[in-house]
Amino acid sequence: MNVTPKTSWMSSFLSSNTSSAPAVLGDVTEPFADQTNECDNWKEIHHMVFHVANLCLAIGLVIPTTVKLHMILLRAMISAACALFIIWAILYQCALDIMIWNTLFLLLNMLHFLYLVYKRRPIKIDKELKALYRRMFDPLHVPPEMFQRLTGQFCNIMTLQKDQTYAAEDKTCVDVRLSVLLKGKMKVSYRGHFLHNIYPNAFIDSPEFRSTQMNKGEKFQVTIVAEDTCKFLCWSRERLTFFLESEPFLHEVFKYIIGKDITNKLYSLNDPTLSDKTAKKFERQPSLCSQLSMMKVRNTMASTSDAEDGLSSFLRGSSTASSVRANLQDCSNLPDRRQLMHFVHAQSSYD
Repeated sequence: MNVTPKTSWMSSFLSSNTSSAPAVLGDVTEPFADQTNECDNWKEIHHMVFHVANLCLAIGLVIPTTVKLHMILLRAMISAACALFIIWAILYQCALDIMIWNTLFLLLNMLHFLYLVYKRRPIKIDKELKALYRRMFDPLHVPPEMFQRLTGQFCNIMTLQKDQTYAAEDKTCVDVRLSVLLKGKMKVSYRGHFLHNIYPNAFIDSPEFRSTQMNKGEKFQVTIVAEDTCKFLCWSRERLTFFLESEPFLHEVFKYIIGKDITNKLYSLNDPTLSDKTAKKFERQPSLCSQLSMMKVRNTMASTSDAEDGLSSFLRGSSTASSVRANLQDCSNLPDRRQLMHFVHAQSSYD
């Protein structure tokens, strides 16, 4: 087989390419060699504006995250650095590309800076709700904006004149609303017998709210009447429940303050002869017994065969009241959360 023509053609092709390769490589490598020679001679130090801009960047990056306004300060320092880079590029370098890039960075950082400042704006809470926020929600670290969302929708501030009824026993449904008294004083009674008072910054129907979490369609077992001109904040029960499901932190806060309110009412129910000042002191005291349900006590009273005798015995401090008092005392002595939950389950099974 004769392959000589093909071999000679391949050899000539390779030889021609080999002869032209040094010229091409020389053209490509020559600029790199020039650049290497240029880096041997360092330029003079840039203007002070350039260094101040870099100093602003360094300060912004080393701001601790524990600082309350960390992100705002960071964006402010980066914006200042970008502005200085623009000045440096225009006045001392005449570099259009540096100016354009830093202008873009400046606009983006300024937009983020303004957004952060807007989020930090002071939240205006309604005058009628300031005392409620300071008393019940601020100690639990609820942010003002979250409180504003809670009270700014699906709720109203309503008024009851003296001797008007908020709820009537065996008539008013308990699963419609939840209310907090803002001003005035209300009286809770059972079949004409006084049980306890409700003062400002306390829930009006917290026991019923807890009761209807398990049982729907119940009626009030007590009558609640305004003793003075009263103002109260009223939430729609259904919409409030839906909102709390989307806010886990606020849901836990509500569970705590409602449990505490029920416990305070239990203390007042235990000793109905308490003066207004003493009862208000109980309102201020924190309690561990946030899981007790006062509705159980009310239902026990209502289910007694001889209601009048049962109520009289209860108000005189009979075995029922003594049991509640003893249980509250046991609860106050619980050393940890596990024993508290054990007490709650024991109390529920006992009832």
